[in-house]
Amino acid sequence: MEIKEATFHGGIHPSYFKDYTKDKVIKKAAPPKTVVIPMQQHIGAPCEPLVKKGDEVKLGQKIGDSKGFVSAPIHASVSGKVVAVEPRFHNSGKKVLSVVIESDGLDTLHESIKSPGKLKDLSSEKIKTLIRESGIVGLGGATFPTQVKLSPPPEKKIEAVILNGAECEPYLTADHRLMVERPEEIVFGLKVILKALNVEKGYIGIEDNKPDAIEAIKKVVENDSNIVIYKLHTKYPQGAEKQLIKAITGKEVPSGGLPADVGVVVQNVGTAAAIGNTIKTGIPLIERVVTITGSGIKEPQNLLVRLGVPIKDIIEQCGGFSENPGKIIMGGPMMGVAQFTTEIPVVKGTSGILVLNKEDSKLPEPFNCIRCGKCVEVCPMNLMPLYISSYTLHEMYDKAEEFHAMDCIECGSCSYICPSRRPLVESIRLAKEEIKSQKSKA
Repeated sequence: MEIKEATFHGGIHPSYFKDYTKDKVIKKAAPPKTVVIPMQQHIGAPCEPLVKKGDEVKLGQKIGDSKGFVSAPIHASVSGKVVAVEPRFHNSGKKVLSVVIESDGLDTLHESIKSPGKLKDLSSEKIKTLIRESGIVGLGGATFPTQVKLSPPPEKKIEAVILNGAECEPYLTADHRLMVERPEEIVFGLKVILKALNVEKGYIGIEDNKPDAIEAIKKVVENDSNIVIYKLHTKYPQGAEKQLIKAITGKEVPSGGLPADVGVVVQNVGTAAAIGNTIKTGIPLIERVVTITGSGIKEPQNLLVRLGVPIKDIIEQCGGFSENPGKIIMGGPMMGVAQFTTEIPVVKGTSGILVLNKEDSKLPEPFNCIRCGKCVEVCPMNLMPLYISSYTLHEMYDKAEEFHAMDCIECGSCSYICPSRRPLVESIRLAKEEIKSQKSKA
């Protein structure tokens, strides 16, 4: 085991506001009375419900699945009775077909759940099947089905696995606490991933503002020469996949390419912990750690929350609002999504629930671009956000594409640094949607 230092070009240094929860140990949220479980909690094909109104279900029972390769099954997070299968609002703002379960309070485990045995006895294919059947997806927010990442095309030789423990998004501390409190589970999950890919070398990248997390992981891997810890400079967006790969391996993912193109697979530390738990217990992904934080929350916390719990119930467990909220965001302030209702359920990609008071949620009025070039300086993808944004506002999407709009990772660094407070990332996001829409019609 060794520790190295690394970083990437560009980026910003926002106020991180992690003091709200960085020292708050993970607590179990109160058992839910009712859960609303959307059939779309991942990138890819949505699941079809396997249950109907009136059915009795057990904890961990598969209640949704799809025949699509890029998809992930969905499981009951409580035992009880299905009271509805109907469209409900999702954190995307759209209505998604959902299974509503009224808990019986017993948490009766489904009979199919059992430990798959020791890791040394599991083949690579068996591991991938177990991960797929457990419904595990990327828990850093992207929610890409994990078994797909672990099944690259034969021509893509994977040489290294990187665990992302940067957690560079302001306010969020769920991954931080996982690394401090459950380092063995994370490292075991990494070893499972390495075996699934038949790869020897593993890296764990952690920002240097988390010395306790670095120390906790170090104690677990200190006798393992195949695992290297990278102490990453604290900078946003250090946890972005391409920036993490560049910092740790020196390799650059090509435009339009994937990490597998440079022989790397990246997984979030929370995903690794979920994999470790599944391989040890057989229990699928039915809960996750969520940071509930911000100036609008009375008692910020890190909670282990069952999937499907309405966020209003979680907010109540944190003492409720400290005052009338100005904004409620699923995720963090840079890449999260603002919500219009607290009826939205916690899903697989819910890393945080951020509540800001009215003062903190105010956005300044934008004014004309002054051509200062600061957005270019901080862009981690070496793009020219001011031009992409300008072309978008003039509906010149072909020109926006020429300036590599599709390579934007939507980190928001450009909008953050802009002295004119222009909504740069919002306009680039629009450009990407229009470009994709035009290509789909061609």
